[in-house]
Amino acid sequence: MNYFKTVVLMGVLTALVVVIADLLGGPRWAVMGLIFAALMNLFTYWFSDKIVLMMYGAQPVTAQEAPQLHREVSDLAQRAGLPMPRLYIIPSESPNAFATGRNPSHAAVAVTEGCMRMLSRNELRGVLAHELAHVQNRDILIATIAATLAAAITFLARMAWFVPVGRSDDDDHRGGNPLVMLLMLIVAPLAAMLIQMAISRAREYAADRRGAQMAGGSDGLAGALAKLANASRYAPMHQAGEATAHLFIVNPLTASSFLTLFSTHPPIEERIKRLREMV
Repeated sequence: MNYFKTVVLMGVLTALVVVIADLLGGPRWAVMGLIFAALMNLFTYWFSDKIVLMMYGAQPVTAQEAPQLHREVSDLAQRAGLPMPRLYIIPSESPNAFATGRNPSHAAVAVTEGCMRMLSRNELRGVLAHELAHVQNRDILIATIAATLAAAITFLARMAWFVPVGRSDDDDHRGGNPLVMLLMLIVAPLAAMLIQMAISRAREYAADRRGAQMAGGSDGLAGALAKLANASRYAPMHQAGEATAHLFIVNPLTASSFLTLFSTHPPIEERIKRLREMV
């Protein structure tokens, strides 16, 4: 059911790009919007991992440089029947982690220096299992494409204020209805954000459950989530951006209580509660 929901939501994201383009310039722009969405999907499929890792200054590490990290990931990957992913460490004291890549054979797992220092072996194992669950479920590609399309929808909506186009074929009456433009500026980015949130929240719960199974218990991941969430409130990752925040195991950004309603991450308390209830 979660896979079906994800496919539907991704289709809606692509459709939003086409609809906004059509409102901006008519059928020709709608076709351009469809091509634009297809090209974005293709681009993110091939290069998303390199872009995200570069954004956070992630450095590759060998088994000699990070023996514990390699040992835990190697064991978990074997248990899950996954290829060994590339491993990276992010030079940040804010404790967090994420996985990226287009498929299990081209996956990468990145953890921050703060995460390595703060967590116990069992907690780190839980975090790594969560990220490998995302790899196994192919969430990493879905999440990246959702983020890219959501950003594109926001960009197209804002173009309504600056691009003198409209549906009219009369050159003397070019320019869209101001009310339609205002509606796109407000509603389209909100719709994109809500869809992206729905994708991410569903997949986070699934990765928590599968990660706990992979690690051989839920206590490590539950304890890690509590530590990471608490530490992130006091030491947010300042280089993190809204477009990629949903990739991390906990939200790396500081948000007000109102903004948490639109967070891409489920409430930490609910995630921990579900993990504690696992038999």
